[in-house]
Amino acid sequence: MTSTTASTGEASTGPATVGGIAGAPTAARAAQLARRAEGGQDSAPVEVTAPFTGLPTVTLPQATDPDVRAVFARARAAQRAWSARPVTERQRVLRRLGELILGRQEEILNLVQVEAGKARIDAFDEVSATALVAGYYGRHSAKFLGARRAAGVIPVATKAGEIRHPKGVVAVISPWNYPLALTAMDVLPALAAGNAVVQKPDNQTALSALWLHELAEEAGLPAGVWRIVLGRGSRIGDAIAEESDYLCFTGSTPTGKVLAEKIAKRLTGYSLELGGKNPMIVLPDANVAKAAAGAVTACFSSAGQLCVSVERIYVHENVREEFTRAFVTKTQALRLGAELGFGADMGSLTSTAQLAAVSAHVEDARAKGAAILTGGRARPDLGPLFYEPTIVTDVTEDVALFREETFGPVVAIYGYTDLDDAIERANDTEYGLNASVWSGSGAAGWAVASRLRAGTVNVNEGYAATFGSVGLPMGGMKASGVGRRNGRDGLLKYTEVQSIAVQRGVRLRPPRLVPGSAWAKGMTAGLRLLGKLPGR
Repeated sequence: MTSTTASTGEASTGPATVGGIAGAPTAARAAQLARRAEGGQDSAPVEVTAPFTGLPTVTLPQATDPDVRAVFARARAAQRAWSARPVTERQRVLRRLGELILGRQEEILNLVQVEAGKARIDAFDEVSATALVAGYYGRHSAKFLGARRAAGVIPVATKAGEIRHPKGVVAVISPWNYPLALTAMDVLPALAAGNAVVQKPDNQTALSALWLHELAEEAGLPAGVWRIVLGRGSRIGDAIAEESDYLCFTGSTPTGKVLAEKIAKRLTGYSLELGGKNPMIVLPDANVAKAAAGAVTACFSSAGQLCVSVERIYVHENVREEFTRAFVTKTQALRLGAELGFGADMGSLTSTAQLAAVSAHVEDARAKGAAILTGGRARPDLGPLFYEPTIVTDVTEDVALFREETFGPVVAIYGYTDLDDAIERANDTEYGLNASVWSGSGAAGWAVASRLRAGTVNVNEGYAATFGSVGLPMGGMKASGVGRRNGRDGLLKYTEVQSIAVQRGVRLRPPRLVPGSAWAKGMTAGLRLLGKLPGR
């Protein structure tokens, strides 16, 4: 694979840039964004570093437990006025926000690259996803939230329907890997539904969330409706779980289980998007060249640090050799680099913890007899956290990466001859987040997709078809989570539904002079008649 070098601040002029990276925002701009976070005056700040260089980007205030509880109280006061505004007015804010994101994308592309270590093309995925989400809920929220008629118990005499109320104050705990897109996907529908939001983004990529927060207020969101706190979950997690009216979390399965237990005691709602060990199945009739190219994107976008990225590929033996050869060749052609621009195909890992986890999985596979077809080593010559895109095969069940999520640029190839066996092996995991199927027939691909136990399945694509279709619900089965983001479900989960029925004329109990047996007989006849009516 080809490589480029990191771009450092030594080549730049003017004010100091964050992370010492040429073209990055200035330190003053980073500090300005950091000041948007609330609390933390009495808590030790955290210094964040850039994955590309290991140099400091910003020092962030860290909230305390009392800070967070006070922020929730202020958010609750702001929520009442926000929910009283017409939903069409809330939609206009989101539409304006979408326009601002596209118009100001240069700065956020730089920020995402600096904070997360992404290639710019992966950072642009976040920009486009955020604009799509803002536009979608900016157009459709009123329709989803509008009052809905329902069939009453007695036709004509019973007028029935449902209305939606916001939950109140929604807590959103966002991860470091997609700081802009996942903020938008969780925060914007909560705001559209009339809630206030208290968000805790990860320290590593907090500036991206704070940037979107700044633009939202410029787009017309009242100050105080969306509030951001920073801190470690071990210190402020209890306050977030105990003060929220609904909690949305994206992160690891173990942490999700801990949060779910805390929230269950309060009988409030939650949604969790958790881990994945996502499979890809290549059918014998697939276009091998397209499948191999698709696998490169599915496995190595954002250096594999994507919850829906593919980590297991099952290829029919008739095309396995051809697919593997093409996949390896295309992977070796990827350009690794740290510059702020579209010159690199893959960037860096984001943290030392991720580098250690990826290295451990590959070394364990190597030690247990797996074949490393390409990659398999760190690249400190490019930056402190670079790791080559890696393809392994001959992986046995005692290898850690056979079942465990790697969350990095590592994928294993397995062969199969029987499709039922491939589907069974793809489903043989505690996870069920995303899957991919490649076939020359859309109908055949759909048929296989319907048999996979994953919340989203893409045919002739890795993940982007479902990820970018904002009208589709997105989430996991099994240990990959609870609830859905995006689509109608991603908005209505932030609401309480209330049923109202108005009864006119006919009573629902027999009049005083009518015997109960006669009433029951008449009602029975009516129920039989209703049962014969056609459905809608």
